[in-house]
Amino acid sequence: MFSIGEFARHGRVSVRMLRHYDAIGLLRPASVDPATGYRFYQAGQLAELNRVIALKDLGFTLGQVQAILAEQVSAAELRGMLKLRQPGAEYGFRVVDLPEVDSAAAIIHHGSMDDVLATGQALARWIDASGYRTAGYVREVTLEHHEDRDQWVTELQQPIDSE
Repeated sequence: MFSIGEFARHGRVSVRMLRHYDAIGLLRPASVDPATGYRFYQAGQLAELNRVIALKDLGFTLGQVQAILAEQVSAAELRGMLKLRQPGAEYGFRVVDLPEVDSAAAIIHHGSMDDVLATGQALARWIDASGYRTAGYVREVTLEHHEDRDQWVTELQQPIDSE
């Protein structure tokens, strides 16, 4: 189980957004501590969060997102809807030196970074199942860069702490 903060980091959304999704019944936590009110999420809920985000990015309202999810739109249909959008984004970046971390879980992602969410979620499931907690944001290290994005190799490094 992930705390709301950890789940927000893995899903790349704000804690405030997760609280709002809970309040409107869009994405409920797996459990809520009755004494503290703290919300906890399961790693498997990341896929559901990703669907919400993808549908919002397509321009659907949260009410429409709820209706679409209730109909159980397939992954193939969702991919088709995403392909229709094709925004013209600019890809800028900057190089920064990151502070050293004591421990990190890592996984290798093969292919375009457009498809990295499943790899990141696999890493999150392993962290949860192994009894660790996340301790910061995921770092991405490009190991191989090719003109063909499907040939890219990237290492995801998630700082962790023991529970």
